[in-house]
Amino acid sequence: MKKNKMANVMASIYMLVFVALFLVIAGRFMYIQSTGEVSGVSLNEWAEQQRTASYKMNAERGQIMDKNGMVLAYDRPAFRMYAILDEAYSENSPEDLHVSNTEETAETLASILDEDKSEIKSILDDAVQSERFQVEFGQLGRQLSQQEKEAIEESGIPGIYFDEEPMRYYPNGMFASHIIGFAREVEEETEDGIEHSITGVTGMEHVMNEVLGGKDGSISYQRDRYNKKLLDPDEIIQEPEDGDLVYLTLDQKIQTLLEDLMTQVDEQYNPTKMNAIIMDPKTGEIVAMSTRPSFNPNSPENVENWYNDPISSPFEPGSTFKIFTWAAAIEEGIYNGEETFESGTYQPNERIEEIRDHNQGEGWGTISYDEGFMRSSNVAASKLLWEDIGADEFYEYIQDFGFEEPTGIDLPDESIGHIQYNWPSEKLRTAFGQGTTVTPIQQMRAASAVVNDGQMVKPYVVDKIVDSTTGNVMEETEPEYTGQPISPETAEEMKELLASVVNDEDGTGAPYKLDDYIVGGKTGTAQMPDPEGGGYLTGRDNYVFSFLGMAPMDDPELMVYVSIQQPELEDTESGSAPLAFIFNNVVENSLHYLDVETDENESNQIEEVEFPEVVDESTESIQSDLEERGIQPIVIGEGENIVSSNVEAGERILPNEKVLLLTDEPTMPDLTGWSLREVMSFADMLDLQTERFGNGYVTSQSIEVGKPIQEGDYLGFELEIPSGESSDDSGDEDNEETEEENNEESTEEADEETEDE
Repeated sequence: MKKNKMANVMASIYMLVFVALFLVIAGRFMYIQSTGEVSGVSLNEWAEQQRTASYKMNAERGQIMDKNGMVLAYDRPAFRMYAILDEAYSENSPEDLHVSNTEETAETLASILDEDKSEIKSILDDAVQSERFQVEFGQLGRQLSQQEKEAIEESGIPGIYFDEEPMRYYPNGMFASHIIGFAREVEEETEDGIEHSITGVTGMEHVMNEVLGGKDGSISYQRDRYNKKLLDPDEIIQEPEDGDLVYLTLDQKIQTLLEDLMTQVDEQYNPTKMNAIIMDPKTGEIVAMSTRPSFNPNSPENVENWYNDPISSPFEPGSTFKIFTWAAAIEEGIYNGEETFESGTYQPNERIEEIRDHNQGEGWGTISYDEGFMRSSNVAASKLLWEDIGADEFYEYIQDFGFEEPTGIDLPDESIGHIQYNWPSEKLRTAFGQGTTVTPIQQMRAASAVVNDGQMVKPYVVDKIVDSTTGNVMEETEPEYTGQPISPETAEEMKELLASVVNDEDGTGAPYKLDDYIVGGKTGTAQMPDPEGGGYLTGRDNYVFSFLGMAPMDDPELMVYVSIQQPELEDTESGSAPLAFIFNNVVENSLHYLDVETDENESNQIEEVEFPEVVDESTESIQSDLEERGIQPIVIGEGENIVSSNVEAGERILPNEKVLLLTDEPTMPDLTGWSLREVMSFADMLDLQTERFGNGYVTSQSIEVGKPIQEGDYLGFELEIPSGESSDDSGDEDNEETEEENNEESTEEADEETEDE
């Protein structure tokens, strides 16, 4: 009886517990059913998230263009590869949709991508062992080209898929790299996984990142467990807003010419650094700018110098600074160019260390101040400052010329120099550009006053910003004057003095004389401070050689600054040799390209030829007609009729210019010796997918000569810099005496020591 009674009690207890648990569970279910929430999480929203795929739609980054609309930077499609490993993905499919054989897959991918087979197989095998649904391949599966993607797809291996991702591409390679800069892909972890986007790192890509970047969009849709879109996906799309177009003041043709010349000089003379700026002195537009060492923004690895030296690296300018000393003297009204002085040495008093001319202090006897400017006399500069202008007054001119403030150019990381102007010896040396430091762009702004009737113009590189959708101009830069340190009369007299430096037999700038245009300018040879022992480095190569010139002198269209640091010169060469090679070639060719009238008589001018209509005309007759006009036609293919040309009908071109004619049966021409510009023009005609290697001129190509070609074909080509002469030999005999003087000038200021006062 007691046992039965105990059993009944326990049964009652269990019954109560069971009823309580049932009520709790039932109540929980009723609560969930009525509220639709679990632990504060909405079941409807959770389910929606589980069956909804959401992706960011990257906005296309805006292009960077030159002033004529040539593309300098754009987004090129690339692909990210991944593999699906789950056998369930191939259910109800007559063929495998997943990776069924890791050995075969790794071998095929390795051969196409030129990668290590074992590394690929290891990635696949590890993912299979971990029972992962899919796997990516890291860096070796990123930024694949269209050709690599198509080759993998055509190989027939199952389970390999691709996502398109943007890749920033710079078609001209090492071209104005420090101005354009580069953008790179960055990864960002979000709730939906890792997202990829392109962000500007340096140069205009960084400065204009917000303008170029646009606004990303998004897409969401209902999916199954394999991430496949359902038949009724409830798709929501928010279209991205593409980035705007940034037009620079750079001219691609002039910049390309400058880059080629800089590369040739770099190869031959192996300098520590080189800088060049080409500016329209009337507007302040930077037409071209280059520096060495440089880098290829498509693969910015092992970069030697991130700084854009023409605007970021002050240095002692040397005798180019004498432009502003003479300008100050003329503006003060105390300058008499015919007045004479005793050259060689100058010492205002016994407490100030002696100033010596660059020819070992020997000087040229009694000469005029005009001749002192032509011969680049340090003594003349110091005497003008100390005895005529006045040290305090000259310092005011230094400020008026803007040497103690940035130019305000629209590029990042602009620096300013330091005016060393405390002790008498420092003031004397500042008159001829020693001790004091400035940047090349500061000198360019100051020298623009000579061109603009005494007004300085602000340099800039952004021409305009254009809406990529509507084509409307959103912002446009207008020329801006930033001060007037000298009068129009002083500016005109300075132009005459600058012209005499190049064109007078006693001038130091004779190597910069051109055939078709009158040039004016000023040479400079600056000592380099010794970072270890103090004072200055010795040796004939331990200088910064420079030239600041403009042409044509009656109405300058271009102003150019070039400098080279520590070039490896031959015993017979002066510091002007590499600079003249760059300056003469880039100025002469650029002025012709800009259709600037020559300073020669009309009989020496080259007459342009009008290009005729060629489309749908007979190949044979057009080829004959063009040759009679003095044009060099390059016929692409063996078709009977011409279908297109890289020159439009009615366009005026120079004789002997190459013109591409595409026939109706195109075949691959021999590109050997072609420039990058010519190859890209050819590729544009057929919309070829191009990939280049190197710089200079074509030495090899991926498509065999004579092979039929069609739109969209892949063309890879290699370029090399030709090992040619570094300078024009014309006029060398006539300039022997001047070259000897320039060899002497390579020691300009060499004997000047820093002051201990």
